Amino acid sequence: MKKVHPFKTDISGIPLPEKFTFPFYYKPHPLAKIATQELQDYLENQSEFTHNFGLEKSSDISAVGKMFGVLIVKNAQNDIGYLAAFSGKLADKSVPEKFVPPIFNMRTEGSFYLKGELEIDAINTQLSSLKNAEKYQNLKKLVKKSTQLILDDLAVQRSRLTLFKKNRKAKKKEARTTLDDFQFKKLTEKLTQQSYNDQFFIKELQIYYQDKIEKNSKEFRSITAKIEVLKKERKEKSNYLQQTLFSKYAFLNSKKELKNLLAIFKNPAVKPPAGSGECAAPKLLQYAFENNLTPITMAEFWWGTSPNMTIRQHKNFYPACQGRCRPILTHMLEDLPMDANLLLKNLSKDKELKIIYEDAALIVVHKPTELLSVPGKEIKDAVYTRIKKKYPTATGPLIVHRLDMSTSGILLLTKTKEANKILQSQFVNRTIKKRYVALLDGNLSGNSGTIKLPLRVDLDDRPKQLVDFTYGKAAETTWEVLRRENGKTRVYFYPITGRTHQLRVHAAHTKGLNTPIVGDDLYGRKESRLHLHAEFIEFLHPTTNKKMSFTIPPEF
Repeated sequence: MKKVHPFKTDISGIPLPEKFTFPFYYKPHPLAKIATQELQDYLENQSEFTHNFGLEKSSDISAVGKMFGVLIVKNAQNDIGYLAAFSGKLADKSVPEKFVPPIFNMRTEGSFYLKGELEIDAINTQLSSLKNAEKYQNLKKLVKKSTQLILDDLAVQRSRLTLFKKNRKAKKKEARTTLDDFQFKKLTEKLTQQSYNDQFFIKELQIYYQDKIEKNSKEFRSITAKIEVLKKERKEKSNYLQQTLFSKYAFLNSKKELKNLLAIFKNPAVKPPAGSGECAAPKLLQYAFENNLTPITMAEFWWGTSPNMTIRQHKNFYPACQGRCRPILTHMLEDLPMDANLLLKNLSKDKELKIIYEDAALIVVHKPTELLSVPGKEIKDAVYTRIKKKYPTATGPLIVHRLDMSTSGILLLTKTKEANKILQSQFVNRTIKKRYVALLDGNLSGNSGTIKLPLRVDLDDRPKQLVDFTYGKAAETTWEVLRRENGKTRVYFYPITGRTHQLRVHAAHTKGLNTPIVGDDLYGRKESRLHLHAEFIEFLHPTTNKKMSFTIPPEF
């Protein structure tokens, strides 16, 4: 088969893995690394397709990096080779011979999708013509202007009537002391008639203006009604097109069971995320199962410039995404022997949590790397559970602030509610001073600076964070270089805010330092540990109000 590529490198001495790769957290197998290198060599020299990856000019706003994947497979004759795929589409919309085809090619000539797109485009053209027509725009302005004038005049008239009513009330009050009963009765009747006249006037005025608005807006409402009909038709066609498309994206597993996106994303109220089924991993597995190939191991890597919001380093390996791929791959890899999910492994079980200070109000600990601050859904071992067990009578919430599981260093805890509230207030008011040490995977050009990149969770790939200038929360970090060592840079980080993964994203993002922290398995390259350490903290003691500070040097 043309899509199965024999290795150019001698792999005879490399043993096959016993189980398939757990795609959401893995260290690439040597075979996957070799296949990746061969695919990257092809990408550097190919002339089969045109796509601007931004490798020649990183500032090119039209550049788009892309995720590629390799899948090592075995055929019925036990021959080993690999498949290659890319996520999404190339700029020239081609599918070169090197790569497996998409799950469903929605852009095949004469396909229902292209026909549906043409119908929607025709509706959009009609809508644009109606909405942008000079007549419609003039009518819209006229209706808006006349309606506002009428509302203003009605407001003036109501104010006048309110004043008239007030004057009548004053006259009636004064007349009680100056007029006899007969005269007072006559005046009352006159004032009552004036009240009826005013009420009649405002009702007649409202009817008159309503009729005027009706005449002015009749033609405008007629055109608006046509626009609404077209919008409804467009929505119905778009929904039908989308649902049909979801049904066409159907995925095989090793048992040849077929499930489409509608069956995989079972909740009818939640649409499958955009691009579901277009990632490299599902394409690779689909081709393997269709052609009776046995999947052995796989890996995905980024090629090109990083997107503006997420963090992608050129040539770095990345796990499959959680939002789009996890439900699909859960079906496709069902019953396939697979590596253990290391995300669920308690890596801190045998690591000591050192208490470096305690008194009646607070506890200061040295948290080791890979220990959670608070219990997770799967892993319950955490700073909180260990301290709660050691101090069962502590009345406070214990946790004041948190460190990422992979970050080591100083963590404050409290024994009483009062102490917790006071320290929480210091964190909120940013009077607590913190300093982190990090080793960055590269040489920084500058020596100090400030990073301001707003952050929010990546809804399609939790727990990763991304930079979002529209919906992100403000995040600020100052930094300074300590020294440069063996192609890496040791820095101090001073977080002004305390967002999730703030230092990791600010280090790795192209608009930050563009240099990931060594060992960052989310935003850089996985190593033995994350080289990030909370080294120093300074605060006011919650009961004595005396300044306290602690320093614990990093172990890297």
